[in-house]
Amino acid sequence: MDFNFTQEQTLLEDSLRRYLAKSYGLPARRTAIAAPNGYSVEHWQAYADMGVLALNVPEAHGGLAAGPGGNPLDTLVVMRELGRALVVEPLWMSAVVCANAIALGGTDLQQAQLLPELADGSKVFALAALEPGGRYDANHVAATATATAGGFTLAGRKAVVLHGAQADHLIVSARVAGSITDAEGIALFIVDRAAPGLRALDSATVDGLRAAEITLDGVVVPQSALLAGGTGGNTGGAAVLERTIQLAGAALCAEALGIVEALIEATNEYLKTRKQFGVPIGKFQALQHRVADMLVCVEQVRAMAYFAAVKVGLEDAGARRSAIAAARATIAEAGRFVGKHAVQLHGGMGVTDELAVSHYVKRLTMLNQTFGDYEHHLAQYAEGMAA
Repeated sequence: MDFNFTQEQTLLEDSLRRYLAKSYGLPARRTAIAAPNGYSVEHWQAYADMGVLALNVPEAHGGLAAGPGGNPLDTLVVMRELGRALVVEPLWMSAVVCANAIALGGTDLQQAQLLPELADGSKVFALAALEPGGRYDANHVAATATATAGGFTLAGRKAVVLHGAQADHLIVSARVAGSITDAEGIALFIVDRAAPGLRALDSATVDGLRAAEITLDGVVVPQSALLAGGTGGNTGGAAVLERTIQLAGAALCAEALGIVEALIEATNEYLKTRKQFGVPIGKFQALQHRVADMLVCVEQVRAMAYFAAVKVGLEDAGARRSAIAAARATIAEAGRFVGKHAVQLHGGMGVTDELAVSHYVKRLTMLNQTFGDYEHHLAQYAEGMAA
């Protein structure tokens, strides 16, 4: 099997890495976080100009993807670099999560209306799927969508919606039938964030991003806002949501790879320059053993990130579910090991705001809680093996 990237992927990786290395250091990141919307509009437009926002948008609608779901290896290349640079712009949420949701569930008309704006960066999208009390279960949907003469009325709450208060449009899951935990009866809707009755309570997350608690109080949407219906099949709301979250999970695996690679590089550099007893501390055998263990974990993350990018395209839903769960559980455990020891090997400086190490560890911690933690994915994998 050929694990080399294509020439186009290599060029994309190189151009994005050069841009971020030149323009996205810690000072630039702090400036972006302090901006009113929590990210840099200038950097956002630069991503659009490089075509990064269009990777998961089908070619028919102004993007670079051959079809729904995009090319997960292209996404891996991009997300790996975003992880290395600790990017705070909502690229993962808008250009990966929501682009795939629209491409998988939307009609041709909806895609033609929404995806070009997503691809050129003029509109930002966010997925509002998880709810209070539901933890990581996307099928736990208490929010309701009541049919009316001209469309639907939405009511309910959504929790920890990344970039929810900054998005122009939200993709909201709501129940049109069934009980709270049924997969059947879940529909997806495109909702304007400025719609009457929609409230977004914004807050900062530990890794510098923004998340919102969304309240839907009689939000009226037209029939055309229905992105995926509540029936079964591959185009039903639950199926589209599951596939979208799996594609998003594979992308997070790639981001984790970029983070642990940056952590091991920073740690090696510190061990070469920090001296004690007149010699670099990297000369001490005990610390060399610790770095060797970290390198093993970095290779585990790399292998599983590639594994996730390949397996997320499987047609078999059960096999796909197990593969992504295995990748995310392994990466959560290995990434935690790398982050913990990177901080320890930096000594007291490892937890300070001045060094990038602490920011990498915070992002890695939040990443491993997004759409499921270690225990959640381990349980999903076990269920798949027992089936």
